[in-house]
Amino acid sequence: MVASICFILSLGGLSHQESARRGNLYGVAGIIIAVGATLASVDGGVIAIVIAVLLGAGIGIPIANKVEMTQMPQLVALLHSFVGLAAVLVGFSGYIEPLVATTGAEHTIKLVEVFVGIFIGAVTFTGSLVACGKLDGRIDSKALTLPGRHLMNLVAIIACVLLGAWFLGTDSMALGLISLVIMTVIASVLGIHLIMPSVVPTCRWWCPCSTATPVGRRPLSGSCWVMTC
Repeated sequence: MVASICFILSLGGLSHQESARRGNLYGVAGIIIAVGATLASVDGGVIAIVIAVLLGAGIGIPIANKVEMTQMPQLVALLHSFVGLAAVLVGFSGYIEPLVATTGAEHTIKLVEVFVGIFIGAVTFTGSLVACGKLDGRIDSKALTLPGRHLMNLVAIIACVLLGAWFLGTDSMALGLISLVIMTVIASVLGIHLIMPSVVPTCRWWCPCSTATPVGRRPLSGSCWVMTC
């Protein structure tokens, strides 16, 4: 609960330049509490968790030190895609090998959580990757619209709802996995299709502290950065 509150405070802090540093500190505190609680609650696999944390830190620290201020939006989008992928993997692992056996209404609620979590995670994963590509210039920032795109989105959502009904109605692990995999593919395509029509504005960074600071160059004071679109 405390970790969740820290994450909420982190998002609130990161929404403003003046409170961004405090928001980062809340986020760091939240993830430390979450990892610590996870380590304290598991009976086995502590070594694997520690290795995973060290690997993640070994990748994240060099990237954070290397990234330019002008690349922050696409970095955030890329990291957000990892959150979506994690939700998908956690959903599948929780369905295949649940930590706690459930029955009755509790089991149904758990299955709904698994299905919805994987759906949202898949949409977030591919959608965030497309957003990162648009911000980084690897994908055309112009809107890519397809004829009948709204109908296509509606059909995809209806298909996922029907797959969800199939998933909840079957007692077979194999059939449940098939429905989850098909839904994940549809949700992944939906995530791409939802973001591709978006237009990424042309933005530039500049420093009001000094008119001589070239656009795209890091000024002496990070607090001087201003983005205009």
